Amino acid sequence: MMSFKFVKQAKIVKTDDFSSVFNLRKRIASPHLVVRYKPNILDRPRLGLIVGKKTAKLAVWRNYMKRVLRELFRLNQYQLPCLDLVIQVQKPFKKTDFLQVKQEFDHLLLKLSSKTPTVHARIVAS
Repeated sequence: MMSFKFVKQAKIVKTDDFSSVFNLRKRIASPHLVVRYKPNILDRPRLGLIVGKKTAKLAVWRNYMKRVLRELFRLNQYQLPCLDLVIQVQKPFKKTDFLQVKQEFDHLLLKLSSKTPTVHARIVAS
């Protein structure tokens, strides 16, 4: 049985890791989100989130956006190839925009799978 936990190894935390993704300059965008990506040599995709103060002044809303994106990643992580993803929020969203953001996220993942050459869903042996 697959575990859908969001483990610590699935996070991008170090500045060097963020910088390496930004330096590669591969990105796809939607109205709310920008996804920058880079292949990694690990056996799992990793996620880094950026929600700036210019996007949402209150920490409550920045944290909400991060929570939503982390959850969407957690549910889809086994369909992703081994990539480092840095998701940046361009336009703030609230609870009323959740379905739209979810659709954008799914569309970006679909777009991402068509752009990356090694885009076969990983099969997890139980």
